[in-house]
Amino acid sequence: MAIMDQTAIRKRFGEYLHARSLKLTGQRDRIFERAFETHEHFTPEALFDWLREAEGTTVSRATVYRTLTLLEEGGFIVSMNNGLGDVVYEHILGHEHHDHIICLKCGRIDEFQNTEIEALQIEVARTWGYSLVRHTLRLEGVCGTCRLSGAETG
Repeated sequence: MAIMDQTAIRKRFGEYLHARSLKLTGQRDRIFERAFETHEHFTPEALFDWLREAEGTTVSRATVYRTLTLLEEGGFIVSMNNGLGDVVYEHILGHEHHDHIICLKCGRIDEFQNTEIEALQIEVARTWGYSLVRHTLRLEGVCGTCRLSGAETG
């Protein structure tokens, strides 16, 4: 996927909202901007806290959750479980495809790319007669830090 700048992504979000008879309000724009400023995986509560601590338009917790839903439905961000039962988000437009490995003890999420795994997934899809559109690969385990601290696997 080609890398997109934040201005182009914001324009697409505005168009997405307009097609649903919604507006890119100041609150939605602040949420969009903050979500796309970070390169971390974030919870809705973390995003709400970041917005509350920063100056600007006041944003309600409910608006954060609703806007994250719109961003996810529109394909601007994705959500995943962090292994501890929390939903975390990351923006995907403007980023190269990557996969995740998640610690089931501390919730740490590491991103990785592996061309051999990518090729194998395409081959598996072809073998089963699929034309691959997208995929998510998530590996789960216990990170080195948790292993060294004596955490047991689940």
